[in-house]
Amino acid sequence: MKEDKKVKGCVISVQGPVVDVKFARHEDMPSMFEKIVTKRADGTEVILEVAEHMEENVVRCIAINSTMKIRRNTVAVVYGKQIEIPIGDALYGRLISVLGEPMDEAGEIESIEESPIRREDMGTRVSLKSESKEEQILETGLKMIDLLFPLVKGSKSGILGGAGLGKSVLTLEIIHNIIKEHQGSAVFAGVGERIREGNELYFELKRLGVISKTMMVFGQMNEPPGARFIGAITGITMAESIQRKNKDVLLFVDNIFRFIQAGAEISTLLGHLPSETGYQPTLLSEAGEFHERIRTSQEGGSITAVEAVYVPADDLTDPAVVAIFSFLDNIMVLSRDKIQLGLYPAIDPLLSSSAN
Repeated sequence: MKEDKKVKGCVISVQGPVVDVKFARHEDMPSMFEKIVTKRADGTEVILEVAEHMEENVVRCIAINSTMKIRRNTVAVVYGKQIEIPIGDALYGRLISVLGEPMDEAGEIESIEESPIRREDMGTRVSLKSESKEEQILETGLKMIDLLFPLVKGSKSGILGGAGLGKSVLTLEIIHNIIKEHQGSAVFAGVGERIREGNELYFELKRLGVISKTMMVFGQMNEPPGARFIGAITGITMAESIQRKNKDVLLFVDNIFRFIQAGAEISTLLGHLPSETGYQPTLLSEAGEFHERIRTSQEGGSITAVEAVYVPADDLTDPAVVAIFSFLDNIMVLSRDKIQLGLYPAIDPLLSSSAN
């Protein structure tokens, strides 16, 4: 579709990462989660995602990249589709942004296929035959995990802990051991964590020789909440693209708490009434939409998730942590007491649990 034929609106308000776009007619208003593109004063593009429909033909959008230098009355173009990312084998060994743009200075991504990051219809049908398949355990090489909290194909495991307890290090060790042992594929989603950690992980995977089997997407803590929120969603979209080929894929998310935190920021910016301790009222549904996409397909491919979960102030009763709990098959809680004793991995078996 040529740009002059696309529906156009006008930016009427910019408040941090929240941008309001007004349209001439009600019929021109884009659907929820559709992609809108506007430009800064220097000509660079800003990607917006529709979050709310307001009165007087106005849509309220969340910016995925920085809104710096956006001016009022700037033209905003509706693309008539959701945000899409490139998928396919061309992403192996590559590091991309949440919008599917290369970040590793290795040239353009040569992918002919694109996929929307959001799923409208998850489907509720369950095949009893596919669900009754024999469970297969993925060996991590870490005795405590393999014995007490085994990683079963298609399951969801969480590594919970406060600051500095080794969540990222343990995640890296599991990535290395499983990819080396099982010759599988992996997707790593860096959600709201430090740029330094993402940089170290990339070069460490390269050094270990497993980068060619890994896809990486990053929405780091220096980025707007819109980018951090869809970072996890982009990661699961990449994992689903591998699963559709009847392959098993490992999905690593560091850190799923930052996904919830970004959702809370967006909710506050949109003016929604907060729930307990300031979290968004849609906390459980947002966590559910993400985790429902981690499943074993009827054709045979599976997504096995390992999620690092930051625990604020070591409080396991935090509403965000409790919401994530309910979707996990394995809960591995890291203990500060074990760290002080020099015991690694610092998993406290009495606080942890496994349904596998």
